[in-house]
Amino acid sequence: MYAFRNGVKMTKNAIEVKDVSLCFNLSEEKVDDLKTFLIKKIKGDIRYNEFWALKNISFHVEKGDRIGILGLNGAGKSTLLKVISGVLKPTKGSVRVNGKIAPLLELGAGFDMQYTGRENIYLYGSVLGFSRSFLNEKYQEIAEFSELGKFLDVPLKNYSSGMRARLGFSIATVVEPEILILDEVLSVGDAKFRKKSENKVKSMFDKGVTVLFVSHTISQVKALCNKAILLEHGELIAGGSVDEVAAIYEQKINS
Repeated sequence: MYAFRNGVKMTKNAIEVKDVSLCFNLSEEKVDDLKTFLIKKIKGDIRYNEFWALKNISFHVEKGDRIGILGLNGAGKSTLLKVISGVLKPTKGSVRVNGKIAPLLELGAGFDMQYTGRENIYLYGSVLGFSRSFLNEKYQEIAEFSELGKFLDVPLKNYSSGMRARLGFSIATVVEPEILILDEVLSVGDAKFRKKSENKVKSMFDKGVTVLFVSHTISQVKALCNKAILLEHGELIAGGSVDEVAAIYEQKINS
């Protein structure tokens, strides 16, 4: 098990991941429609291959630590975040989270493209568990941070992907969570908004927020995190200071 400690005195863990494994059953054959699938399912003609996306992962994170999760595509980084966030249930093992969590995994996944930006603030906010009174109180803050101006009264179907991501980030970060989970969300939008988003996250650090952060940009991980873990083919192969783990990761990239 990889234990992350800020000092000699131990504090209560924010996150505890113990022996977590996750298996997906992948169909061996392509089925084009639901009717064919159901017929084959009834007849027992559907065959599956097991794919273990995560394999016996254990670590814990103390409150206030900022953990970067590194690994090549397919290593299991985003899957691990979804398990910790409760989006996916592990096949084996357990996850314990102590504190209010704000998962920024797929910004705008709850948007309706026919609704305006203004309407989606309330729609997406409700998906994230915010009350209407809270959103009324925070509406101006969300609008100002998004910098969308008059576009807030335009249907999202006319937004660029960057504009949608800006709106999603502005809504999701209006809370003050104890645990913040970020999956590549600081790479959206133009350079100016990326910097603004990064500063927003850094401002949360002063309040002692615990962070799990996935990014393919090593420099960004080093700038935001003090610790890191490295995944490879669903297994945790290294953990420690961000510089140590980043060095191992860079060796694997360049080998």
